Amino acid sequence: MNIALLGASGRTGQLILDNALKDGHYVRALSRNVSAINDDHPNLSIIEGDVLNEEDIELCFHNCDAVISALGTDKNDVLSKSAPLILQTMRKHRIDRIITIGTAGILQSRVNPSLYRFQTSESKRKSSTAAEDHLRTYLMLKNSKMNWTIVCPTYLPEGKRTGVFRTEKEVLPEGGISISVSDTADFAYSLISDNESYYCRIGISY
Repeated sequence: MNIALLGASGRTGQLILDNALKDGHYVRALSRNVSAINDDHPNLSIIEGDVLNEEDIELCFHNCDAVISALGTDKNDVLSKSAPLILQTMRKHRIDRIITIGTAGILQSRVNPSLYRFQTSESKRKSSTAAEDHLRTYLMLKNSKMNWTIVCPTYLPEGKRTGVFRTEKEVLPEGGISISVSDTADFAYSLISDNESYYCRIGISY
């Protein structure tokens, strides 16, 4: 499979990249920080660029079958600003599968299912800026007609790769407190051909 990977130089993105290359996939990785990516693998093409630049996304998505986005948010709303360009380019290249890394804040609340977690006491974060950026992106994916999945981890320390964790669609597993970057990356990558994960947010935690 040919995979377009966004955010390949980040904590989660690097692990997803390692998994994909180990399994023999071809990866086209778009990153502003290419020096952080080990580029000596024959199945890897690195594109130095920006997800807010349509030409850079075009180059990354060329001949790809699926998109994995491990992009993080920032105070400039990079997720929701890049989402229309990503979706537009996917349509142009007839790519219909996308997996993104979100946040547990955009899962439904257990105490008030009509609200998102970040809108209730379930969220411990003082600022909702990041969650709002993730939410706007989720709503665009939801209305896109793509085969989308958003993996939504709670507190995300480095931690160890355990392979033992809980997942639940649309909500965070009850009592979930944390999940390592490694287990999150492994789970997100494992969904690349899993059609049962289409059209949903998946909470993940220990």
